[in-house]
Amino acid sequence: MKDKKHVISRIQPGSIGEELELEAGDILLSVNDRQIEDVFDYRYLLNDENIVLLVQKPDGEVWELEVEKDYEEDLGIEFENGLMDDYRSCSNHCIFCFIDQMPPGMRETLYFKDDDSRLSFLQGNYVTLTNMSDHDIERVIHYHLSPINISFQTMNPQLRCRMLHNRFAGDALKKVDRLFEAGIAMNGQIVLCKGVNDGEELEYSLEKLSAYAPVLESVSIVPVGLTKYREGLYPLQAFTREDARTVISQVRRWQNKMMERHGIHFVHASDEWYILAELELPEEETYDGYLQLENGVGMLRLLETEVKEALDRREGDDRQIRATIATGKLAGPYLEKYMEEIRQKYPNVQTDVRVIKNHFFGETITVSGLITGQDLKKQLSEEETGDRILLPCTMLRDGENIFLDDVTVEELSETLGKEIIIVNESGEDLVAAVLEPQEHKILRRRQMYEQTSSCHSRQA
Repeated sequence: MKDKKHVISRIQPGSIGEELELEAGDILLSVNDRQIEDVFDYRYLLNDENIVLLVQKPDGEVWELEVEKDYEEDLGIEFENGLMDDYRSCSNHCIFCFIDQMPPGMRETLYFKDDDSRLSFLQGNYVTLTNMSDHDIERVIHYHLSPINISFQTMNPQLRCRMLHNRFAGDALKKVDRLFEAGIAMNGQIVLCKGVNDGEELEYSLEKLSAYAPVLESVSIVPVGLTKYREGLYPLQAFTREDARTVISQVRRWQNKMMERHGIHFVHASDEWYILAELELPEEETYDGYLQLENGVGMLRLLETEVKEALDRREGDDRQIRATIATGKLAGPYLEKYMEEIRQKYPNVQTDVRVIKNHFFGETITVSGLITGQDLKKQLSEEETGDRILLPCTMLRDGENIFLDDVTVEELSETLGKEIIIVNESGEDLVAAVLEPQEHKILRRRQMYEQTSSCHSRQA
């Protein structure tokens, strides 16, 4: 293993690291005489109650520190590189890749394609397995890391090679057998492409994948996202209303099978299918505990449940509020319903829902997370928005007040002359943002592991 410099970037106040007088710029050399390959090694070795750290100070002096602590207690050390290793870029050239459909001139980080299995465990990314070596699989099994999220796309090896434009993509499916035999929990994803991996191919894939249940806990079916920047790319087509109804019927049939076999629904269609099909969302129990929220599976159903629960805990009054909440086309009708429910209890609270058309990527892109600052500027400046504007946090780069096109929240606020309030994902936070805008606090989103110059970029 090559030598790696794990440079400390920050010590959390009141932590063991602060007691040890560690500082930013120090370099962690080893834990218990073992070099650290990446964040998994670090976390695993830190579980012990007695550990020995070898740390190099900026002047070259080396400290050996013996630490007694509680089991699994953290040291409060943060590193310049969150993964403590190089980030692995994708070796595939998928026919449906969203990053290939982005316009030129955006920030560099948005063009980086990751396929790093470690990000699957740390932040829920989906990986194709084509980048995972035998050593990687062995470490997952040794540390019993789970769940791992896998982009299957198809279980037909030849078709998978064609879809990923990678001659090893079919063989990579064999790694699933090793994970299954070791009892590593998995979640799967199929990005459905019309005329490619749908219909009979989807049926074949679900039949094959069902054999891995219940170790494979769920499989989500999501429609391919198509922007207006597809010149020279594989000629994919958008799904129609009837297509969506066919997919949902196929999913429901498999859900009935899997409930009989394993007592789980197993296969889930993302919310987009139901909206496109003009059908009601499934009931809450259908989602098996919302295993795939990050894929838009059950997100709107959960939001509705949380909004109702939050309102049930409130008495209602005559407070007066006039605001606008901006969103994508996908969530627009649902947010209108939620705002009406708030209004039933708070009759003087008027929060209008403004659906933003995605001119930047194309109007076929309907999710809120891909709306840009420039589209917000143009469309919100055309109408009365009340005292403030509410925006979902998914529109922003993680941990920063910046949209995909580098417009900042402050810039948007100045252009529109309105206060901007960022709303976290939960229904409770949505209700609080509407009713208590002055007291509303932006909760810190979960830590995202990102390169200095290149990050993962995924469709929201």
